[in-house]
Amino acid sequence: MSRSLIIYSPAGIVAAAAPVRQAAKRLAALGFEPSVDASALTKHQRFAGDDATRLAAIHRVAQASPAVALATRGGYGLMRLLDSIDFKLLARSVDNGTGWVGYSDVTALQLAALAHKATGPAKPGEGVSAGFWAGPMACDDFGRKDIPGGGDDVTQDCFVEAMTGELEAVGFRTETGFDGLDVVGRLWGGNLAITQAMLGTPHFPNIRNGVLFLEDVNEHPYRIERALLQMHQAGVLERQKAIVLGAFTEYRRSPLDRGYTLKTVISYLRSLTSVPILTGLPFGHVPVKLSLPIGRQVNLVVQGRDAFVMW
Repeated sequence: MSRSLIIYSPAGIVAAAAPVRQAAKRLAALGFEPSVDASALTKHQRFAGDDATRLAAIHRVAQASPAVALATRGGYGLMRLLDSIDFKLLARSVDNGTGWVGYSDVTALQLAALAHKATGPAKPGEGVSAGFWAGPMACDDFGRKDIPGGGDDVTQDCFVEAMTGELEAVGFRTETGFDGLDVVGRLWGGNLAITQAMLGTPHFPNIRNGVLFLEDVNEHPYRIERALLQMHQAGVLERQKAIVLGAFTEYRRSPLDRGYTLKTVISYLRSLTSVPILTGLPFGHVPVKLSLPIGRQVNLVVQGRDAFVMW
């Protein structure tokens, strides 16, 4: 199968064409055969086309079954489409070898795919590049004109290894206190606000004994705590083997915080559950982000402060 790659827009509007062109150029240099979906630059209000246009784009990409389906960006819009997406069509594209990649708002598509069992090959080691991946997107990670190569080298190298089936594990530094942790579970998660918003809908996956990873942007720590508390009170956190937190960025502190920080939020959550809550995952609205296989069975191991996620 060729390393064909389609850049498409399932959510927010793409403000300018230049980053998409830059991304296609960079991805070609990395060995892919990129093309841009016909409606990728369509504009409707804050969306990359109206709902019907974006839904058609997702189905068009699924029918084409490229090696990689790469979202231009997130923003907002996929929640509007979940009741209409043909998840059987997406599952067939995964069976044909397509890797669907993105993060942020794309979390909605990824979690709904888990809920509707469009998860791809079940046998470990087979079709490892196919399925749903939390990973980079075209505009910010491959199409930035202010960064040589269009984005971060580590992010791009990890993506290439993931999409060619070479990536078998990722590692990161976490806090002390988890040395010796060794759990096996299904990897799932993504953007916290999207994950919370899907709770209680038919598109929310009922993952038990999983490894849940989360990130977010522009959310004050109290909003992060509120979302995590809802998931805790709904029983979601307690059903996991481990929770791994990525980057929570770009929020404004308030004079009313008076020592209330993201660290105190995490400490409070740890007091409520016995499930290990790790920090330090390089993932989120940050330049350096790993590529993570949504829905795959993984082994999370911690040695000292070094954490490894293997599949």
